Amino acid sequence: MIYVDIKKQLHGTKGLMDLDVNFEIEDGQFLALSGLSGSGKTTLLRILAGFEDSVSTIKVGEEIWQDKNTMLRVQERGIGFVFQDYALFENMSVEKNLLYVNKDKKLAQKLLELTDLTELKKRKPSTLSGGQKQRVSLCRAMMNRPKLLLMDEPLSALDPAMRRKLQNEILALHKEFGTTTIMVSHDPAEIYKLAQRVVVLENGKIISDSTPQDAMVKHTGSQKFSFEGEVIDIVKVDVIWIAIIAIGQQLVEVVLSVGERKELSIGKKVKVGTKAFLPIIG
Repeated sequence: MIYVDIKKQLHGTKGLMDLDVNFEIEDGQFLALSGLSGSGKTTLLRILAGFEDSVSTIKVGEEIWQDKNTMLRVQERGIGFVFQDYALFENMSVEKNLLYVNKDKKLAQKLLELTDLTELKKRKPSTLSGGQKQRVSLCRAMMNRPKLLLMDEPLSALDPAMRRKLQNEILALHKEFGTTTIMVSHDPAEIYKLAQRVVVLENGKIISDSTPQDAMVKHTGSQKFSFEGEVIDIVKVDVIWIAIIAIGQQLVEVVLSVGERKELSIGKKVKVGTKAFLPIIG
């Protein structure tokens, strides 16, 4: 169990803002942080990691990371951090970037295999694509077997196909190691796929703490509309099938007919209308 109680005054998009959050996270849970830019998400991660001062109580299991009498340094906290900009050592190979953190070659090999990087382990970061660099960054963050993995929009700079690939690899790593994880993301489809819980911040305060489905899915109503989207999940609830459709920055939940269930598959582009799906060619 991780207990977090953080207070800090920030300069937000609308002037001074008080970051004031309190929550607990279960061991092994994958939590997503969402909210508008400037709501305090990245600052919250930096405080958890020990990069910024604050008036806080942070307790991980029986270990106090921070309170009025204690302030553990970054390297003492057992944190793994995945940045947006990779933060790799350009003069080192992929493998040496991992072994710089921990000399455990078996763990490095296992991580490289899980993320399909084994064939690239002797390459320098400058020769890798953005997606490959971010996979190396993720592996390196796992090399010290962190008590808490923090990710700040790790996939935001990648194209959709690469984002989906890395989402699958993040899921595989989480399943393998069970690391408690907090990830900042603005992508509802990504949050729905990866997270077990989503905390939404607004002006430094928690305004929602729920499952991704409850937080981000809007049910279709009787109003007339037609939007293009992508099927990200198809689930069965009792005797009915429901499709989860990503439309821009929103998820929509739609009940399927028998015919629609047979026609639809995850990843398919569709038009969502008042009562029907009209597949988009291409």
